[in-house]
Amino acid sequence: MRIIERHIASSIVKIFISTAFVFCLLYILIDTTSTLDEIIDRKVPFSILVEYYLSYIPLILIQTSPIACLIATLFTFGALNNNNEIIVMRASGLNFWQITKPAICFGLIVSAFIFWINEKYVPDANSNLQKIRLENMILKVDRDKRKKAIKNLTFYGKNNRLYFIDTFNPQDFELNGITILEHDNNANIEQKIVALSGKWTGIAWKFFQCQVTSYEPGEINKAKIIKVYPEKLMDSKMETPEDFLKQRLDVNSMNIKQLNDYINRFSNSGAVKALNNLRVDLHQKIASPFGNFIIILVGLPFALIVRSKKRSTFTSLGIAIIIGFLFYVANAVALALGKGGLFPPIISAWIVPVIFTGVAITLIETYF
Repeated sequence: MRIIERHIASSIVKIFISTAFVFCLLYILIDTTSTLDEIIDRKVPFSILVEYYLSYIPLILIQTSPIACLIATLFTFGALNNNNEIIVMRASGLNFWQITKPAICFGLIVSAFIFWINEKYVPDANSNLQKIRLENMILKVDRDKRKKAIKNLTFYGKNNRLYFIDTFNPQDFELNGITILEHDNNANIEQKIVALSGKWTGIAWKFFQCQVTSYEPGEINKAKIIKVYPEKLMDSKMETPEDFLKQRLDVNSMNIKQLNDYINRFSNSGAVKALNNLRVDLHQKIASPFGNFIIILVGLPFALIVRSKKRSTFTSLGIAIIIGFLFYVANAVALALGKGGLFPPIISAWIVPVIFTGVAITLIETYF
């Protein structure tokens, strides 16, 4: 590696680490301040708080690493512009790709690193966070979740039941869009219950417009008995509303393999909407780490345009905020459209990275 490449790479790494550290520190300070009353009321031990926020670090890192990468790259090349080093490198015959090689390699390395963290540590960290919240802390989100309708509720229940619920309203204990699969001990589907809606009576669930289908052992396509009920009072041993709140399937606590196996296992369940949402989450887990590389690629053309030295730092920060905001908003919209059924899952996860990559290549070919 040439001296100039080591110089650029060293600067990017230092600024990235500093920025990531600041993001983590700010998040912890803000979160601690917002939950201070609950922490004091529950007298949460300091050791528990340390464990809680250490578990948060992988989650913070994967969410903020693209912006940290962008800031590190823009600030590094902004400093090179201030010292006229970009002009010298271009005058010496170096093209865009040769000048930006350290930044591009850094982006690829960070993408691979974030992918590894997301698979190796994030699921366990998220599970640990939920456990600490439940056992030691009372957070505002825990109070609010009983007031807001829960959409796309999916979880394993008692007696080998798998639930797919479109909407669960905790205020009046009502269900909409119900699909329940009952399995034997060998994971073969024995019975499928589909209902338009459901209401908790205080003792058991009453389902409306309910269809119950029994299957031959291991034969999902061979219905043995089909019964239709305008109203049906379900087994009193079925999960209660409290169980629904506690046993939700958390996609963030699953890695790619676990989520893919889960989807494949129940791909024939008939719960089209819930499975579509899970497929969107699966593709998002794959696509998300590449945002670190793509957002650097988009920022590099702006970083190499010679600007006024006095405003270089502020311009770099402004560009980072604008690009990051556009990337996150566009990605959130695409995922929402995918979960709404307007985009196929793979398209909803990859369309924004592809578009931003296309914009970056266009800018590079136009100005360099």
